[in-house]
Amino acid sequence: MKKDYYEILGVQRSAAKDEIKKAYRRLAVKYHPDRNQGNREAEDKFKEATEAYEVLADDKKRQAYDQFGFAGVESMGGPAPQDFSTIFQGFEDIFGDFSGFFDSFFGGTTRSGGSRRSSSRRGADLRYDLKITLAEAVFGTKKELSFNHNETCTACNGSGADQGTGRKVCPTCGGSGQVRRSSGFFSIASSCPTCGGSGEIIEKPCRVCSGQGLVIKNRKIKVTIPAGITSGKRIHIAGQGDGGIDGGLPWDLYVYLQVSAHEYFERDGSDLYCAVPVSISQASLGADILVPTLENGRKVRVKVPPGTQNGKMLRLRNEGVTTLNNPNRKGDLYIRIQVRTPTRMSARARALLREFAEISEEESTPKPIRLSDLK
Repeated sequence: MKKDYYEILGVQRSAAKDEIKKAYRRLAVKYHPDRNQGNREAEDKFKEATEAYEVLADDKKRQAYDQFGFAGVESMGGPAPQDFSTIFQGFEDIFGDFSGFFDSFFGGTTRSGGSRRSSSRRGADLRYDLKITLAEAVFGTKKELSFNHNETCTACNGSGADQGTGRKVCPTCGGSGQVRRSSGFFSIASSCPTCGGSGEIIEKPCRVCSGQGLVIKNRKIKVTIPAGITSGKRIHIAGQGDGGIDGGLPWDLYVYLQVSAHEYFERDGSDLYCAVPVSISQASLGADILVPTLENGRKVRVKVPPGTQNGKMLRLRNEGVTTLNNPNRKGDLYIRIQVRTPTRMSARARALLREFAEISEEESTPKPIRLSDLK
């Protein structure tokens, strides 16, 4: 059973023409098949709304419908459910330039009078994945990048046309960049297969770039890696991406950083961590030891307090990572002490340890320690 035309458009039976137009425009934009490809429900709603508007926008058909319902419209030669081939005639009153209304579904821009569309296009962004060491991430560095990208052809200035020639209006689409076909009440637009949507064709392709307007070249640039940068960050370099076509500007280069794992040091935010082994005597009596840092060849003196237990964490201030974009602020270096028990001892060493055990009155039944105390 058919729905009431007023109900379909969502207006009162007393609605003015302008209100009916606005209601139909809203539904047409929402349910148009080009926006809802493969959606049968949207297609049916679009058909219903179009049929309802075709009747209610016509004063005579609307009067007949109000008085006699669907039978009154059919007696006046109203459209059958499957016959919408003429339904869009005069719709410029609703959508302005109706072809422009459909172009909005495809992202195209057709200029009035059949004039050509601009073929100038910006280039594409490029991505460069760069692996750096932990030390380079902590202290910053400079790297030279080498990569291939598309540059605007200097022989034709990116037009793709050979010297002395140019472009002409595409004979297939007449310069609009689109071809349109009608199927029943549908009007479907797509990019022109001849010109690829530019609206123009090249009479004689450039001999250097073969009509592409671009040539592949290797480029080398230096990039500064700031101190304190972390893995996964990216550096934006403007204008170093692919060149544009027909005078279009180049896009940008994005350098994505991956920090390699270090053999000894680990990073947590602005702090560095490492583990250093000490002997039983050093842990018991205390000692001054030299600990290497991430800086090449540089060592720092660390004081191990007497009686240091295994797993003790020592903190060295301002020996960590420089805060990104704030060179005056640095994190700390944390050193976990690992007490090493000797596996090989001389007879003299064994005798001394036995004497030490006797003097210190070591317990043979030690009291257990909570595991939480060791964390």
